[in-house]
Amino acid sequence: MSFLQFSDCLMYTSRGMTPSNQFKIHGQLPLYGMTIRESEEEWGVPHSFTLFGQRQSIVVAASCAAEMERWVEDIRMAIDLAEQGSGPNADLLSTSPPESKPLEDVGAEPESEEELCGSRSSLERQSQRGNTTVHVCWHRNTSVSMVDFSIAVENQLSGNLLRKFKNSNGWQKLWVVFTNFSLFFYKSHQDEYPLASLPLLGYAVTVPAESENIHKDYVFKLHFKSHVYYFRSESEYTFERWVFPAVTSCCFCSKEVDVG
Repeated sequence: MSFLQFSDCLMYTSRGMTPSNQFKIHGQLPLYGMTIRESEEEWGVPHSFTLFGQRQSIVVAASCAAEMERWVEDIRMAIDLAEQGSGPNADLLSTSPPESKPLEDVGAEPESEEELCGSRSSLERQSQRGNTTVHVCWHRNTSVSMVDFSIAVENQLSGNLLRKFKNSNGWQKLWVVFTNFSLFFYKSHQDEYPLASLPLLGYAVTVPAESENIHKDYVFKLHFKSHVYYFRSESEYTFERWVFPAVTSCCFCSKEVDVG
């Protein structure tokens, strides 16, 4: 189940319930008058909390403590803003969600993670289907908070990097742009369109271990499950500039970050 927070309500949705794999709304909770209570001891579920609406209540659980803190903080802030407004929207108090209208059409669901974040072949495709933030959060079981969006706006970077895939020997020099939780790859800074993109949500950033035989300086590693990419910068200064924006956008939960 995927949750989307708006200024006046919290919607819960899922995918795969429509012919085109769009997000389908299953319900919505008005933020006006909502209260929150931590529920770990009551339900015996880690990182769980209960949302009490005016007409219904639901118990939800985050994947880690940090994610729960972000959700609770964002929802409480939205509740405060909603209650400063003109009152609840009568349409939101209806218990029947608008089933005839899917939430968002993000295209066909990728068959594997390789299609989503790229492999040697798929990273070089110009078609960037399925890389919306909503889609990536769903596929990688992660969340993006209002603070995360603010950090993403402040951290944008571009420059040359050398890229290496896990099972390749050579390095490819690319012009890379970091923005909107993603890396965009260009052959040169003069290109108008990227060769491909790599959404970073859910990824961890580390330096390669000795056993990986990356005998180069200023290399950082991006990895998610079995997907591994190495990037090499030209100096310690550019290495640090690339690593720390990447860390802020992909290591939201308690992942170990070791940059030497």
